Amino acid sequence: MTVDWSWIGDHTDDLTTLTLSHLQAALSAVALGLLISLPLAVLAHRVRPLRGLLLGLSNVLFTIPSIAVFVLLLPVSGLTRTTTVTGLTIYTLVVLLRNTVEGLDSVPTKTKEAAKAMGTRPLRTLLTVELPLALPVIMAGVRIATVMSISLVSVATYIGDGGLGQLFTDGFQRNFPTPVIVGVVLTLLLALVADALLVALQYVLTPWTRRRKGA
Repeated sequence: MTVDWSWIGDHTDDLTTLTLSHLQAALSAVALGLLISLPLAVLAHRVRPLRGLLLGLSNVLFTIPSIAVFVLLLPVSGLTRTTTVTGLTIYTLVVLLRNTVEGLDSVPTKTKEAAKAMGTRPLRTLLTVELPLALPVIMAGVRIATVMSISLVSVATYIGDGGLGQLFTDGFQRNFPTPVIVGVVLTLLLALVADALLVALQYVLTPWTRRRKGA
């Protein structure tokens, strides 16, 4: 299996456009997943009877095949980017919701009690104590959800919006391996770069973990 390097040179602009489109879909889904999962996780953490219900529902949604999710969304949002992002968001919820709940659970009770004893209101305690301490676990979920979304964007090719997945379809239809190879490589690079940037972001946002390790 050989690579036609001239084809790559002739399609640089197209590859750039597809790569940016692919990344935009994946990151939009993760961002939307975070916006949805954070309040749900806080609710599941605070109201224990809802914990099993919410986590169970997210697990059920995750078992639905990705192609089926996109097809089910077509009558609602049609062949649009909204369908792609919505479908991907559903898959991010199971990871983001569970990790956020586990992160909040990992905050020491004594720490929360100390904040309460100092007269800190519950919302402020959540924002300034619980979520920051839960951040390493939450970020682990964000990293998994991001890599997963980047890999799943290609499935949206079946509804006409798959980012780099369009290269797979083009290569298979023409029995021309170069677009397929380029699509795989670019998808892997996107996942690696995104994960590395998230690790760096976590490093910046959690300076207390570095002090603890150095102590």
